[in-house]
Amino acid sequence: MAEWVGPTQSGSSDATPRHAGKHAAPKNRILGNMRKHWILYLMILPGILYYVVFKYVPLAGSVIAFQDFQIFKGIGGSEWVGLKNFKYIFSYQDFYTVLRNTAVIALYQLLFGFPAPIILALLFNEVRLMMAKRFVQSLFYLPHFLSWVVVGGIVFELLSSQGVINALREWLGLEPILFMQEQKYFRSIVVLSAIWKDVGWGTIVYLAAIAGINPNLYEAAVMDGANRWKQTVHITLPTMFPTILVLFLLNIGNFLELGFDQIYNLLTPMTYSVGDIIETYVYRAGVLQGQYSVTTTIGLFQSIIGFILLWIFNRMARKTEQGLW
Repeated sequence: MAEWVGPTQSGSSDATPRHAGKHAAPKNRILGNMRKHWILYLMILPGILYYVVFKYVPLAGSVIAFQDFQIFKGIGGSEWVGLKNFKYIFSYQDFYTVLRNTAVIALYQLLFGFPAPIILALLFNEVRLMMAKRFVQSLFYLPHFLSWVVVGGIVFELLSSQGVINALREWLGLEPILFMQEQKYFRSIVVLSAIWKDVGWGTIVYLAAIAGINPNLYEAAVMDGANRWKQTVHITLPTMFPTILVLFLLNIGNFLELGFDQIYNLLTPMTYSVGDIIETYVYRAGVLQGQYSVTTTIGLFQSIIGFILLWIFNRMARKTEQGLW
């Protein structure tokens, strides 16, 4: 039962419950919090504007997938064709080739590329000499800041007929191999170059997760006779599991988005049959040939598949009481 206050000094007999203000507080809490921490909100404003302008506003362009889009007529003047574009891409043989290439390379990167920064972070954690640790970390971080144009040039130089690898093979008395023209090597080159470029940068989040582990857990494990391997298996990895799971779900959501830059800079006419992916096909058909409706349809299909995969794996992750939502 509410506790009532007496009449006001003006003599009014109106009484107000002391807790009445608690109901009004949530309405002004957000504004009050924004006034109090306005600097923090100002700092995140550019990030919010970025996602609004470049992520949410372009979603309106998805309607092009349901139109026979003509660039001079615009979205408002182009003819609506319903699901005609979807029927077209599913009857187009090249689409299945592009989809297969994208799925295969994405699977390779998930199997070999995703665990790589985890393993490297565990190895970094075992280095006790701080100067050596920082030096090696810097070496692994450096490739991330190189563009794929530069990395592609390095890969071509290393694997060309006169490159370092073939020079070594010639010194050993072996025949040179045209790596960048051989279809069987292309996907491996894509995965390995991606690992080399981004593995160091990917360790940052995992190293932060390791740094947050309570040292008392390791001290207790040492007292129980656990060696470094057992400490890693029974303490480090279980503690890192929530971070690993969240990053895995984010990777699943982008499963079919391999990135245009890498493939475009490594692709050659001889490797199109195994290396042509959705992004390179969309560039070729959409930008160069002007098939905007078809390429928008493929991009929308790509996003739907990513959302379905994310939803399925997130539902599975909820069984471990983890997940994105």
